[in-house]
Amino acid sequence: MSSTNFPLKLEGGNFPMVSFKKVTKRYGNLTVLDALDLDIQTNEMVAIIGPSGSGKTTVLRMLMTLELINEGVIYVEGKPLTHMEKNGHLVRANKAHIRKMRSYLGMVFQQFNLFPHMTAVENCMEAPVQVLGLSMNEARQRSMDLLQMVGLEDKADQYPARLSGGQQQRVAIARALCMRPKIMLFDEVTSALDPEVIGEVTNVIKQLRNEHNLTMIMVTHQMGFAREIADRVCFFYEGKIAEQAPPDQFFDNPRNERTREFLSAVFAAD
Repeated sequence: MSSTNFPLKLEGGNFPMVSFKKVTKRYGNLTVLDALDLDIQTNEMVAIIGPSGSGKTTVLRMLMTLELINEGVIYVEGKPLTHMEKNGHLVRANKAHIRKMRSYLGMVFQQFNLFPHMTAVENCMEAPVQVLGLSMNEARQRSMDLLQMVGLEDKADQYPARLSGGQQQRVAIARALCMRPKIMLFDEVTSALDPEVIGEVTNVIKQLRNEHNLTMIMVTHQMGFAREIADRVCFFYEGKIAEQAPPDQFFDNPRNERTREFLSAVFAAD
């Protein structure tokens, strides 16, 4: 499918790090994302919240090209992610283009997704060696530096089964960072954790927020964490952004009725 109504690249010096332009995703007759327009600036931290089925996790899956979009274009650092230029037009991206553009992105999943037969450091080393072509020594040094950053250098030679859920999630964050992404995506990274270890992971994300020049998008059900760490909160409802605002404004003075209903239900449950 060609997309001649969209630019081949975004022009100007201040284009967003991530830009969704009229992005639609359908599963059969079900529209999960409905002509989504969303810009995320360089170094911005955006929290995405909303009820189940609202499309929030689909945003991350589209960015990671884990699923194809039906309409629209996604741009990363001004360049099309989902499409590529051919004869002056945008056409669906091929695997080589997607592989190249994926280098901008790192994703941390809810269920860790560590390789059980590899130690923590081996999990971190695998992609830099296989994808980036780093030597084993370079990959190990980079991996150890990042395991130290997340407080797990002493667990480098442990297998995932020997690590707690919070430790496994911190290894997963270090593994994603080993690829030196410009954009980090977090999909409900604390929802599979016991309450007493959630702080381990949230502290690492706070550290990334404060010390590294990363653009971050976080799908979360933790309203307090979203308020504390995000620059902007986006509330998704039925495949669209129903409301978005800085955290204090969003939580203290929501304007949309659906937003107020959702927040009331969430805080009542707490």
